[in-house]
Amino acid sequence: MTQPRHLGYRDELLADGAVHRRYEDGRSEWRRRGAGPLVHWHDSTGRSGTDEPLGTDLVKRTEADGTVRYGRDIGYGRTVWAHGELVTVNRTAFRGRLGVVLGALGVAGAGAVALSQLPPLELSADEEEELRRQAQARSADPSGGDSGGGGDSGGDPGDGGDHDGDADADYAGDWDDSGDDGWDGDDFG
Repeated sequence: MTQPRHLGYRDELLADGAVHRRYEDGRSEWRRRGAGPLVHWHDSTGRSGTDEPLGTDLVKRTEADGTVRYGRDIGYGRTVWAHGELVTVNRTAFRGRLGVVLGALGVAGAGAVALSQLPPLELSADEEEELRRQAQARSADPSGGDSGGGGDSGGDPGDGGDHDGDADADYAGDWDDSGDDGWDGDDFG
């Protein structure tokens, strides 16, 4: 197991339907749902791109320059990025707050990341397409399995390996716990 750096964030639903994400390191990100499952984002550092859910617990972040990073939702509002150096924590959602409490209480594994929880460093186009098919099949048959995956994905994949302190803002979570705004608690963004 590795002990990653944790970076919290809070989401605020704006009147125009966009989400303003504020990271604890001072950065901001603005997110808007696009066609299909895509979420378009831009941040306070001038970066932009899209986020896409893959399978049950992966998210693919593609930056405007073509850089691709993957994150994995590991539950309790936490998403692990790259080699496990960074975990983003959704402090907006109840599950994210619960994860912080569990970690503070020292519940086994709440702060650490197991090797099996690390996201892939890369996927082939065929592997990505298979994960998209799985996600589509799951959404078409909501009674067919666990709907908890991807719910609180949030992250900062831009800091996955360089530790330059300028990590990219990432994936949404429960933008509005009421669910009345069209954003589902299982939306990654």
